[in-house]
Amino acid sequence: MKVILLKDVKSQGKAGDIIEVSDGYARNFLFTKGLGVEATAANLNEAKLKKANEEKRAAEDLAKAKQTAEELKNVSVTVKIKAGADGKTFGSVSSKEIAEAVKEQAGMEIDKKKIVLKDPIKALGNYTIPVKLHAQVQGEFSLKVEEA
Repeated sequence: MKVILLKDVKSQGKAGDIIEVSDGYARNFLFTKGLGVEATAANLNEAKLKKANEEKRAAEDLAKAKQTAEELKNVSVTVKIKAGADGKTFGSVSSKEIAEAVKEQAGMEIDKKKIVLKDPIKALGNYTIPVKLHAQVQGEFSLKVEEA
């Protein structure tokens, strides 16, 4: 029996795949757990439309990420942090503070989870901050850490 998988099934395939399985496996396991549907003409057409819609959405997301990356190139953000007389900072600048500064100063919404910092910034100076906007797109902007 031909089955269209609705969800990923270990050792069978990924969601959207059309696979050939025994009738008993399809009726007793895949259909009852909502993991697949029979590959009728109507279901095949629906799966094709759904896949086309997902591809279109993925292309739009990629285009939006590329546009945001271009806009980020021109962004420069300043964050103030308390520092001692010798320039040693009290605390550090985290991705949350950087995301808030970008929102306030540049008017752009960036999720703090997308800001890629190996370690929190613990020194004054200028930095280039990478931002993972999409699986294929990474943007960056400049950050200046000043004494408050």
